Amino acid sequence: MRMKFSFLILLSAAGIVMAQTPTVQPALETEPVPHGDDAADDACFWVHPDNPELSLIVGTDKEGGLAVYGLDGKQRQYLPDGKMNNVDIRYGFSLAGSPQEIVISSNRSDMSLSVYRVDPASLTLVSAGKIVTGMKLVYGFCMYRSAKTGAYFAFVNSEDGEVQQWKLNESQGKIGGELVRSFDVGIQTEGCVADDDTGVFYIGEEEKGIWRYGAEPDAGTDRELVDSVKPDGRLTADVEGLSIYYASATKGYLVASSQGDSTFAVYERDGNNKFLGFFQIGKANSIDPVTGTDGIDVISAALGKGFTEGAFIAQDDTNDGANQNFKLVPWQSIANAFTPALTIDTTRSPRL
Repeated sequence: MRMKFSFLILLSAAGIVMAQTPTVQPALETEPVPHGDDAADDACFWVHPDNPELSLIVGTDKEGGLAVYGLDGKQRQYLPDGKMNNVDIRYGFSLAGSPQEIVISSNRSDMSLSVYRVDPASLTLVSAGKIVTGMKLVYGFCMYRSAKTGAYFAFVNSEDGEVQQWKLNESQGKIGGELVRSFDVGIQTEGCVADDDTGVFYIGEEEKGIWRYGAEPDAGTDRELVDSVKPDGRLTADVEGLSIYYASATKGYLVASSQGDSTFAVYERDGNNKFLGFFQIGKANSIDPVTGTDGIDVISAALGKGFTEGAFIAQDDTNDGANQNFKLVPWQSIANAFTPALTIDTTRSPRL
């Protein structure tokens, strides 16, 4: 695809540096969420075990439920189960003696975590449990599978910066949880992501920056600042969605939504998360550009036609002439927009 470029002025200790922010084009958009105003928020990919073209997108409608889309962008299912905010997925959770792929969403209607399993035969979500958090207002959410113990965890945060970590368990064929850790990040938080391989938990403090914690339940509260908002850092508040591009070993990328300037920051996944650059999503044919993004997701695995080298998805704050929706970009379009190009690695299965 043809790349367009805009210029971004970055401030550094050495003075003013000119850097290019590539504009990539979306290849697909989902149908709008059912509710108007600020309703769409976050999304995740489910990769079909046998046929990548049957993979799914699960998107939140924080005014009413969860929407499930095919890779054609068409809505296949809508679950009117509450005001869903953030959503995440993990594979291989043992339920009734069988490995299941589970999707969990933070539910503002009853301050809970709504749990589902994916039915690969019908390509739908099926209710599989609920975890009541006791928070005043649940907000961001992400999941973690420990390479150390094999245990599955759910991280949920509140609007005032409180974070809870729940260990997932099975009880009478349903999925529940045990609270194993809680801590306070600071002011308002939402976007988070956990690295299953390295045991790192990242969370965005919206007006401050991206923090890196340990993801194990005994990791405590020690943390490091990955990047901050301007004028001290590169990001433009609010810091919103976070996602990880998994490549072989510990290679890959941490991607963050810099909502205030409608760009996406890319950092190395390993080491000290070296900053690599920004990109933005422009318009393509009848698809409008992406602005003011909340939640994001990225997948390195091959999906269906047009996304055989992975995909990136972003919530779009303003969807011309319709309710909000989600836009998809082939990962290779993003990777090849950087100099040097980012890694394209489809060998890591999300089912590892």
